[in-house]
Amino acid sequence: MAVRRRGGMQSDPDIPVDLWVTCRKCGGMHYRPEYEAALRVCPTCNYHDRLDAAERIALLLDEPGRFQEIDADITAADPLEFSRPSGSYVDRVAKARALTSRNEAIVCGIGPLQGRPVALGVMEFGFIAGSMGSATGEKITRLFEHALRHRLPVVTVTASGGARQDEGLFALMQMARTTAAAARLGEAGLPHICVMADPTLAGVTASFAAVADIIIGEPGATIRFAGSRVVQGTLRRRAPVEDHTTEWVLRQGMIDLVVPRRELRETLARVIGHLAPAHVTAPAPMAARAARV
Repeated sequence: MAVRRRGGMQSDPDIPVDLWVTCRKCGGMHYRPEYEAALRVCPTCNYHDRLDAAERIALLLDEPGRFQEIDADITAADPLEFSRPSGSYVDRVAKARALTSRNEAIVCGIGPLQGRPVALGVMEFGFIAGSMGSATGEKITRLFEHALRHRLPVVTVTASGGARQDEGLFALMQMARTTAAAARLGEAGLPHICVMADPTLAGVTASFAAVADIIIGEPGATIRFAGSRVVQGTLRRRAPVEDHTTEWVLRQGMIDLVVPRRELRETLARVIGHLAPAHVTAPAPMAARAARV
């Protein structure tokens, strides 16, 4: 709020300036405390706004304070010494670290989900659009390997623009690495459930996320391999607004469930209970994936 003072309009220092938030989907204005209490779900269009990694961990785990992060010190190198007009890759990574207080675009660790320990990997979209570089792929691969050693189910939450262009082929190689790690987990009879949040695109969609035993989408999320501009440039047509939303890809059979944010923790616990009952040490490998195919 602004008040008139001598010399022009000035902000009243006693009035908060961020009390309202705009929905990035429908443009609706919402009172921030109510919006946050609703878990950032738009009451007008039901769009599930983006959460950072800490918020997502708090949403999914019983006691976020018991989350034990692993491999937190792994961070991006600059194998190509890449630079663009806006600055070097090293500078981009440094800015992303300062912005998110994270070393990479995913946070991995172990924590309790309705009383059961799970291996959890949550992508941080604020870190260079959640892009998957070599360090990101290393952390995802190690998460699957840790789960395999300790016989834990894996839950991943994706929110990513795809492979990180600054690392070129090194980033594209992570698609194969993470997919192979997920396959080894499945061969051992341990489930992997992926929650696709907005947006899940390109190399992440086409790698470890798409081969999960159960794929859950948040309502209204954009899920696709290529972005809108790429589709328009290659096919010479503009994709419909609803094209490649969670609901659209569910109808095409690409994902298994669309789950509102408030029901996500309970749904994950129920799915894990079906795929890997606590009293069974080795459930039938790849059962859910084979059934879907």
